[in-house]
Amino acid sequence: KQINDTLGHDVGDRLLQAVACRLRHTLRESDIIARLGGDEFIILLPEVDGLSQAKQVAEKLLRALLNPVSLGVHEVLITFSVGITLAPDDGDTWAVLMKNADLAMYRAKRQGRDNYQFFTREMNEEVMRRARMEGELRAALDDNCFRLHFQPQWNLLGGLQLVAVEALIRWEHAEHGSISPAEFIPVAEELGLIVPLGHWVIREACRAGRVLLDQGHEVRVAVNLSLRQFRDPLLLETVRMALDDARLPARYLEFEITESMIMDDIDRVLEILGSLKALGVTLAIDDFGTGYSSLSYLKRLPVDQLKVDASFVRDIPHDRNDMEIAAAVIAMAHKLGLKVVAEGIETQEQLAFLRDNRCEMGQGYLLARPAPLDDVLELLEVELTD
Repeated sequence: KQINDTLGHDVGDRLLQAVACRLRHTLRESDIIARLGGDEFIILLPEVDGLSQAKQVAEKLLRALLNPVSLGVHEVLITFSVGITLAPDDGDTWAVLMKNADLAMYRAKRQGRDNYQFFTREMNEEVMRRARMEGELRAALDDNCFRLHFQPQWNLLGGLQLVAVEALIRWEHAEHGSISPAEFIPVAEELGLIVPLGHWVIREACRAGRVLLDQGHEVRVAVNLSLRQFRDPLLLETVRMALDDARLPARYLEFEITESMIMDDIDRVLEILGSLKALGVTLAIDDFGTGYSSLSYLKRLPVDQLKVDASFVRDIPHDRNDMEIAAAVIAMAHKLGLKVVAEGIETQEQLAFLRDNRCEMGQGYLLARPAPLDDVLELLEVELTD
């Protein structure tokens, strides 16, 4: 699809022909190859001697497709995901074997592409569990079964002071208890529920900010925006209404966007961020250092903060490279007039290093774990008492 959209359908068709040719030359005469549709091919390997030989064929196919495909003036890199199922071990009908291969292929895609996966019985169970979750997720949104927990962010310089909280969604399931966002957020993305779920988070975050303010705590509430939410044409109106309904001044609301989102469409990103900034909210780039954003993009963005990804903090002070990277990011951010938040602080040594490098803010299990709003209020009361 990407090739069709960018280079045209003619180039896309030639690419499919070139891929089919490579596959044909890699396979035996007795093997059967056919195109299912789109960019999907099916290969039937008769007389395969079990897993070992099927694995060898899959690895040959992957090697055959590693090199770019030359299409006139264009050189195209392709990725390939292979799902493998064996007959009669995994099934003895065409429909069952096709379903199995499809499940294995999607598992391969989730593993990062350019790999292969064999079908397992657990994949069927995963599909059933996912199907149940889809129905339950829709009901949970209607029945208000979600909760926000808040991870405190602390001022690291001049004594620890709680200055912001990051809002993190939790699904309180009646039967299964608390379900991890890592499990249900991808499903919400696929179902198109991430936008209404995101609207709910924004509204609840603003209400939490109002509660904090009413208790005398000037603490920002940070909300993570997904790519789907960021593209939502109703985002600005949703934010405006949530702030108005909660009577929350915009400066107490913060939005975090990931570095990869910046690369999606820089002009559109600048337009959306500019509109959010005009509302008066704080803007931060999350997980900085894990994406591929250009520094020339960074200096154009109307953001206030960078969040150093936990992967660069985790091995401080034992990994010299991570120390150099973290120090360089902090220094660069300061040169650009940005404040820095470090994620994943778990040891006193990490805290000392960040303070030595003048990192303004931080969060992590050493300082406080995510907790319900009432627990955060207790933390703030203790802070006031101290």
